[in-house]
Amino acid sequence: MVDVKVERLDCPPVDEQPIEIVERKGCGHPDSICDGVVEAAAVRLAQEYRRRVGHVAHFNLDKGMLAAGSAERWFGGGHLLAPMRFIFGDRATFSCDGAEIPVNDIIREAADAWFRANLPRVQPGRDIIYQFELRPGSPELQRTVPAGIEPPPANDTSSAVGYAPLSRSERLVLAAERFLNGTEFKSQFPDTGEDIKVMAFRVESSYRLTVAMPFLASHTTSESQYFRRKDEAARALMAYLDQLPERPPFLDLNLNSLDAPGAQAAGVYLTLLGTSAEDGDSGEVGRGNRVNGVISLNRPSSAEAAAGKNPVSHVGKLYNVLCFQLAQQIYERVSGVREVYVWLGSQIGQPVNEPAMAAVQAVVAPGRRMSGIRREASAIVADGLARIDELSRALIEGSVKIY
Repeated sequence: MVDVKVERLDCPPVDEQPIEIVERKGCGHPDSICDGVVEAAAVRLAQEYRRRVGHVAHFNLDKGMLAAGSAERWFGGGHLLAPMRFIFGDRATFSCDGAEIPVNDIIREAADAWFRANLPRVQPGRDIIYQFELRPGSPELQRTVPAGIEPPPANDTSSAVGYAPLSRSERLVLAAERFLNGTEFKSQFPDTGEDIKVMAFRVESSYRLTVAMPFLASHTTSESQYFRRKDEAARALMAYLDQLPERPPFLDLNLNSLDAPGAQAAGVYLTLLGTSAEDGDSGEVGRGNRVNGVISLNRPSSAEAAAGKNPVSHVGKLYNVLCFQLAQQIYERVSGVREVYVWLGSQIGQPVNEPAMAAVQAVVAPGRRMSGIRREASAIVADGLARIDELSRALIEGSVKIY
């Protein structure tokens, strides 16, 4: 039985604290591209290992980087001067049980499919070049993904934390980005790109929502058209937010704040491909959204990047996801819990379902006794750890979104 420490947090929930800052990066942001591509590659590689040799072999693809390209744009068009470069780094198994595994080809196909699904204007081989810097793992670490041993030993000494519920600010930035990158908005605004960043600043009950969203140079023929479409997009977003329960009473919306009227194409946010990675910004795995979809400065945060990691033995992925799942279950099932944080820490070599530390911190409603909360929360954590193999299978299947 896992020993779970459960304690009361003597502080108000984040929603009731005086200040809050929350951010979300859309699928076209360079950091989100990195997370999305390496996770798609990890899912595909895990599936191929299992298909070819019967089990998931040792790999970790979480050291990916996107180097920005170079582009020239004008109203009505432009061209790429130098392509973006995606660097796949870290470790993989190229030969297992007598079978050769075409790791680079598997990853390339997965990356191509991700771009087709999420950034269809980006053409691999022309707009982005792949660079593979993958090497076999050390024999010692390869033993952390053994065939037929359940549960596997932890690949790392690491820790993770998750929380529930989302605050109003967190729900607001999620809703805003998903709307702007959603099918309905894109059908009305096909002249906008996917590199969307939403940040909420809250002071007491006043919210400032700052949004960055590129417009496509090929669809934008003049400065006046750009500012007209920008105003229409801002009104569409505000109309959507107005009908949400997350809509705060005082909301100030700013879209593309760097724009400089009168500077022509140099003073507005234009892209050719829908992402600033074409020449404005590089990206790196782990700098994007946490596994619950937001970056919240008021919350404790795991140091590990979940995207691209091995789904069988790497606690940097398993615990990252599991902590948020357990926190949500405790919040929903345990009466009197207003806000909850779940912490898990591993020791390398120990079974993944036996963490070195497991803890729950809860903000509790007045009058609620901790004895019942301790008993119920501990049981939920123990049950989640006992079924961690189910989470591993879901990650292999790609049914858990982690960015």
